[in-house]
Amino acid sequence: MGISIYDTPLPERQLSEYLQLLETCGLRDEGDADIIALMTEDDRLVACGALAGHTVKQLAVAPDAEGQGAMAAVLSALISEAYARGVHRLFLCTKPENLRMFGSMGFHIVIETKDAVLLENRKGGLDSFLESIPKYDGVCGAVVCNCDPFTLGHRHLIEYAVSHCDDLYVFAVSEKGSMFSPQERLEMIRKGTEDIANCHVFESDLYLISRATFPAYFIRDESRADLVKSDLDIELFCRRIAPALNISRRFAGEEPFSPVTRAYNERMKELLPANGISFEEIPRLAEISAGRVRSLIESGNIEKIREMVPESTYEVIQRRS
Repeated sequence: MGISIYDTPLPERQLSEYLQLLETCGLRDEGDADIIALMTEDDRLVACGALAGHTVKQLAVAPDAEGQGAMAAVLSALISEAYARGVHRLFLCTKPENLRMFGSMGFHIVIETKDAVLLENRKGGLDSFLESIPKYDGVCGAVVCNCDPFTLGHRHLIEYAVSHCDDLYVFAVSEKGSMFSPQERLEMIRKGTEDIANCHVFESDLYLISRATFPAYFIRDESRADLVKSDLDIELFCRRIAPALNISRRFAGEEPFSPVTRAYNERMKELLPANGISFEEIPRLAEISAGRVRSLIESGNIEKIREMVPESTYEVIQRRS
């Protein structure tokens, strides 16, 4: 058996065989892989796996090749390739029944729900992340936001939230895939809130609302996939993050445009109070949204953006124009 590593997109023949193997194993291609590993025997695909950012996913073995070490070999090849490309922190999301198998391959549990388990290739990674964040007494709240880019609407949400608690954690989503880089978005949030007392901005470090960290390729029913990802993310926040940081309140902006985000907010309304965390959804400021700002950037109407974003955000946008 030999293993070949491909940068995406795959050549047509290999893509067809890869998708067929995933289908046979009850998996889906989520279409975001950076590299794909294919194991062949006698010119037949017998196992595969993919790497999307920091996340190993879409590991599959043909039924007649199970028990021959193919899964471990593909996973090892992906890890070696990731390390060669400078990616050393790796996550893996799978069904709970696979926990023991991947645990024996060097992955450690971060959080588990009835439908999914999130693993990381370093023990205590989440604990180290939480230990690096200052702790505050009194009533602590949290806002988790992508801010692509940071607008006056985001600032309105943060101002409201900080007025309803003693200290507010603002977590900037750290994953790539937005118009602005994680570093740019973090800069915009920090500069756009630096005058707000008791507002503390941190990176999410891939542990909060990360499409990449929380894949659901193993859920055949795509209509359930977002629910499974939401539950995993919310469970991680409720059971690990909120208790460690004394967070008892969470705030989010209303979402009239994105069905996925709207459904996520609805799920938070159900699950957060059940875990002793209050949740409040704040109405948006009229005519202001990150999506509208991005559209204006793409069309070159930079001046129209000025009334929708803080000056610090406008400076970042000007640098890119």
